[in-house]
Amino acid sequence: MKTTQLAIVLALLFISTQAIAQTNVEDLVIEGIQYHDEGNYDKAIEIYKKALKIDPKSTTVNYEIAFSYFTKGDYKNAIKHSDIVLDQNTDHMLPAYITKGSSLDLIGKTQESIELFEKAIKETEPHYLLFYNLAVNYHRLENLEKAEENLIEAIYNNPNHSSSHLMLASIQNQKGNSVQTLLASHFFLFLEPDSKRSVEAYEMLQDNFGGNVSKDENQANTININISPNSDNQLGAAQIMISMIAASKYLEENKDKTEDELFIENTEKLFNLLGELNKDTNDDIWSTFYIPFYYDLAKSDHLETYCRYITQIGNENSLQWLNENQEKITEFSTWLNSE
Repeated sequence: MKTTQLAIVLALLFISTQAIAQTNVEDLVIEGIQYHDEGNYDKAIEIYKKALKIDPKSTTVNYEIAFSYFTKGDYKNAIKHSDIVLDQNTDHMLPAYITKGSSLDLIGKTQESIELFEKAIKETEPHYLLFYNLAVNYHRLENLEKAEENLIEAIYNNPNHSSSHLMLASIQNQKGNSVQTLLASHFFLFLEPDSKRSVEAYEMLQDNFGGNVSKDENQANTININISPNSDNQLGAAQIMISMIAASKYLEENKDKTEDELFIENTEKLFNLLGELNKDTNDDIWSTFYIPFYYDLAKSDHLETYCRYITQIGNENSLQWLNENQEKITEFSTWLNSE
C-alpha cells in the first residue's frame, strides 16, 4: 500500500514539475515576443534561449527564435532552428518552411529555397504564402512564367493577399500586357488603397490606361496611340479598345470634364468592355476571377465609390469625397458582402 502511495506521489510530483516547466516556457515566449515586437531582437533571442534550456525541442520556442534570428539578419541560425521544427513535423510547420526558405534565398541559395517550397507544397496542405514565396524566388531568377504560375495559385488560395496581386501586375507590366496589368493593379488598389505601395500601383495603372496615348501638338486633330508589339494576344483586342477609351479624353465633348470624372467614366467603359468580350471558354484567372468581378461592379451603383476608394492615396479630391460620403461606402461594403 505504501509503495502504491509513493508511486502516486511521485507521479503527481512529475506532472506538477512538467506543468511548472511548461508555464515557465510559455511565460518566456510571451516575454520574448514582446521584445521582438519592440525591435529588440537580441533580447528576444536571449529570452528564447532560456526557454530552450527548459525544453530544447519546443516547436514554439524554436520557431520564435528562428523568426527573431531571421528578422535581425542571422540567416544561418534561422535555418538551424527552423530545421528543429521541421524535423518534428508537428506544429509551426508553415512558418518554419517560410523562414527557412526565405533565409536560403537571402544567402544566395535560391534554387535550394525553391526546392524546399515545392516540397512543402507537395507534403503539406497548400498555402498561399508557400506559393507566393515560391513566386518571389522564381522572379528573382527572372523566370516570369513560373513566378506568374505560382502567384495565380496564391491568389486562388487567398484572393485577399494584396502582395500577390501587386507582383502579378508588375510581371504583366514587364511583359507588356497592359490589360492584365490593369486587372491586377486595380485589385491590389482595391485591397490596399492607402499604403506606400499603393502609389506604385496607381502609377502603373495610369501608365497602362492612357500612358500610350498622346495628342499631336502640331496637328490639332491627331491622336497618337502606341501599342506594344510584345503584348499578349489573349486580350489584344481589349488592349486596342482600351487605348481608344483613353484617347476619348481629347474629344471635344470631354474637354470640360475633370480628370476624376474621366477616370470614373473610362473605368466603367473598361470594365463593361472586358465583361462583354469575356469568353466562357477561357478558364484563366483573368476570365474567371478578375473580369467577372469588375463587370458586376460596372453594372452596380457603386462604381464611383470604388474609383474614389482606389485613388485616395494620390488624390485629395477622392479622399475628401470619401469623407463626405460615408453612407455610400457602407452601401458599397454591403454590396461586396452580398457578392
